[in-house]
Amino acid sequence: MKKIIFSLIIFLVSFSAFSQERTKTSRELRKDKRKERITMLETREEEGVIAYRKHSLIGLKLTNDGYGGFIEIGRAKTVRKALLFQLDISERKHPKEVKQFNLNGAGPYVYGKVNFMYPVKIGVQQQYLLGNKGNKNGVSISANVGGGLSIALLRPYLLLFEDSVQKQFYAGLKEDTARFLSTNNIAGPSLGTGFNKLKVNPGAYVKGAIRFDYGKYNEVVSAIEVGITAEFYSKKIQQMVFSKDNNFFFSAYFSILFGKRK
Repeated sequence: MKKIIFSLIIFLVSFSAFSQERTKTSRELRKDKRKERITMLETREEEGVIAYRKHSLIGLKLTNDGYGGFIEIGRAKTVRKALLFQLDISERKHPKEVKQFNLNGAGPYVYGKVNFMYPVKIGVQQQYLLGNKGNKNGVSISANVGGGLSIALLRPYLLLFEDSVQKQFYAGLKEDTARFLSTNNIAGPSLGTGFNKLKVNPGAYVKGAIRFDYGKYNEVVSAIEVGITAEFYSKKIQQMVFSKDNNFFFSAYFSILFGKRK
């Protein structure tokens, strides 16, 4: 009986070691295959053959004056150049926006805010490959420069007031301005309203960025981007009551990008 138990233990240990060795070998084979594929793509690119001809991705960004996101479709023209088509939507906040509460507990609301501002940008960028860093994934650094059409969507900032009959008031109407600037009886912002009063202000923008792609030879896009944007609009935009209206905006941003290429 002892011999049978001992033999069984030896068998289980040997089988376990064999399985681990087999799994390890399988991983090594996949890793070697991946290295060979990357080496092949690098060699082909040196010969002028494009590894991936198009990509589509989503970007999420934080700016010094707001936040937003964009979708992008890219088309490679050469190994070092590509065209990027982007649709960008964001919300721009005024630097003087401060949320506050009334003594009656109302809020939080932004005192003196007139409009929400949503820049919608449609444009094209030229991408230039600056360099690669060889590793298991392949890291590329590229510069993107371009511009296009920018449309500022302005939504009035509505406030609720506690009256015998509850009404809505917002800055911009002369008959409401005095009431809007008084903090008496403010019940807080009227959330989700004002979309039926949207105003459109057309303009243009230019953009420059540096992109770090951490999976250049992978089908999955994984990258970060830092850049600057300058926007100019046909009319001055009022965001706050006690601030200068502007039709030129300059901002910096940081974004993360993910998507696919083929």
